[in-house]
Amino acid sequence: MSSAIKEMMQDIGMRARVASRAMARASSEQKNQALLHIARVVRQKSAEIQKVNQVDVDRAKVNGQDAAFVDRLTMTPKTIETMALGLEQIVSLDDPIGKITPLQKQASGIELGQMRVPLGVIGIIYESRPNVTIDAAALCLKSGNAVILRGGSEAIDSNTLLAQIIQEGLSAAGLPKDAVQVVTTTDRSAVGEMITMTQYIDVIVPRGGKSLIARLMAEARVPMIKHLDGICHTYIDAEADVAMAVKVCDNAKTQRYAPCNAMETLLVNQEIANAVLPTLCKIYQDRGVELRVDSLTRKTLEANGFKNLIDAKEEDWQTEYLAPILSIKTVANIDEAMNHIEQYGSKHTDAIITNNKAQADRFLREVDSASVMVNASTRFADGFEYGLGAEIGISNDKLHARGPVGLDGLTSLKYVVMGHGEIRT
Repeated sequence: MSSAIKEMMQDIGMRARVASRAMARASSEQKNQALLHIARVVRQKSAEIQKVNQVDVDRAKVNGQDAAFVDRLTMTPKTIETMALGLEQIVSLDDPIGKITPLQKQASGIELGQMRVPLGVIGIIYESRPNVTIDAAALCLKSGNAVILRGGSEAIDSNTLLAQIIQEGLSAAGLPKDAVQVVTTTDRSAVGEMITMTQYIDVIVPRGGKSLIARLMAEARVPMIKHLDGICHTYIDAEADVAMAVKVCDNAKTQRYAPCNAMETLLVNQEIANAVLPTLCKIYQDRGVELRVDSLTRKTLEANGFKNLIDAKEEDWQTEYLAPILSIKTVANIDEAMNHIEQYGSKHTDAIITNNKAQADRFLREVDSASVMVNASTRFADGFEYGLGAEIGISNDKLHARGPVGLDGLTSLKYVVMGHGEIRT
């Protein structure tokens, strides 16, 4: 690592730490004013954002990036408006900072509660999605944190413009511009410095592929909120409504292929397989989805005239495709379905389609994932859809934050003791 990169990152960290103190005392009115200003400018500069983003997209195509990568990188009028709506939704949320739980009087006479406080300085390391720049900054801002954003080199032009818009909003609200800083170098050694700056950064949130997460897990000294894979399952129970199952499972796979909450494996109870698979798989094949199936599923589909099926291999059950590819397995019962999820799942999001409440309750209790759903598409596992405004990421971890990480996930609690002159005897 060059001394220049180290000095730059240390300077960014030091300024973020100073800004974090100002953010911790910022009023809800100031924070909301900044967010509304950013939303206004995002809409006003939609055409400019798309123009700058096209530079990033063209570069990615020249560099041979795949379709899923380009999809994550591309900003459309819809994604830009979604960013603005996310900002406004965060404004409408209660500010958690400074809230104290009801005080409980102890035998000594002291009164004890817990106060919601910011984490301090958050480092976000992400790859191709430039909308993360807005989403992450907004959540960190509202939760009273300072943030250091290190986006991928492929989105450097988009991220730089969005950072300028964010800092304009901070200044307009009388908040320090250093509360949101974007690392402008594409030198990878900046990441190596960032993930070891324990004196300045309180938590790292990586949003990217396996190689990024693996590197950070091996090298980081700063604690992380992370997830590795989104191997999401839907299990169609024997007592499922067939029309509902078709509608939900179509959406879970084909609404968008690239997000981490898209379904990658479909599990179908053998008692309902013949009723649901032909209709559902025709939709998949009509949409160009490649089907990788086990022997029982192949038997059902071939009996109904299906061709172009691929035998599922062991690695298919372990793969997050992020593409129009789906693994399908026919199972004997809910136990086999849950065992499969336990063995191959990534603890992200899993769903059951059923009209049997007892089966649904078992699935909710026993499937150990960050989001567990009944009769709903896995595509709902998202901060915006959960009413969090936006999300800084989805955590597969169990400590501190789990599932879509919104405002509360970016805060901590400290004990508050109110005394009246008590002393300990």
